[in-house]
Amino acid sequence: MDLDELLRVRDHYDAEVRRGARGPHVERAGRVVRVSTPGWSGVLWSDLDEETADAEIAAQVAYFGARGPEQGGPGFEWKLYTHDRPADLGDRLRAAGFVPEPPETLMVGRTADMARLPVEPPEGITLLRVTDEAGAELMMEAHDRAFGVARPRLKEDVLAQLSEDPDSIEVVVAMAGDVPVSSARMEFRAGSAFAGLWGGGTDPAWRGRGIYRLLVAHRARIAAERGIPYLQVDAMDDSRPILERLGFGVLGVTVPYIRQG
Repeated sequence: MDLDELLRVRDHYDAEVRRGARGPHVERAGRVVRVSTPGWSGVLWSDLDEETADAEIAAQVAYFGARGPEQGGPGFEWKLYTHDRPADLGDRLRAAGFVPEPPETLMVGRTADMARLPVEPPEGITLLRVTDEAGAELMMEAHDRAFGVARPRLKEDVLAQLSEDPDSIEVVVAMAGDVPVSSARMEFRAGSAFAGLWGGGTDPAWRGRGIYRLLVAHRARIAAERGIPYLQVDAMDDSRPILERLGFGVLGVTVPYIRQG
């Protein structure tokens, strides 16, 4: 994508996925769009300037701070993008007690391009679609092998989504025989032009063999069947060069700002 197309896609992404986010736990409150769930709570989008930013930050701190864990509080995330305003919003968040986590690169690829990738599973690898608790257990084992960090909430969230809204998520595990070595998810929003790609981490012993690329192509084919034009990724540093080689473009950088309690 050239710069003009990337800017158009970024505007579309902001309007639809952030400002226009929909769902039972999403609400527009003043100058922000926020989500409140036990699994993830935070600010998706804001429309602030130098005069309104501090007061709005304080309002969200008060809102989430008054909520219990079952209501999506008291800690929460402010998902800041580099093109958000005011330009010093990150400094203002830090002054309000937020702590930045490592930045991620917001990337987008055309689904049709990714679905045409000539990818065959590496020798010894098969793909397993996750539909039940047994599959979710394999997903978690692959996640632990890839990242070395336990995320017990992930299994609960995936199983709940598979049960309550199975058309909104696809989960796949890459198996080396009976051993799960990588896993990936794709989430859909009804009527959205974007499908979100998540996960894709691979067991260090199996990296460099094309499994990550395989999982991107596999999910792209599913998104193409649904007529979704774009794939979106919040990419970590080790994933970004792979995605760029596949044809993904950079829309910007996002930094999760976390406030505990």
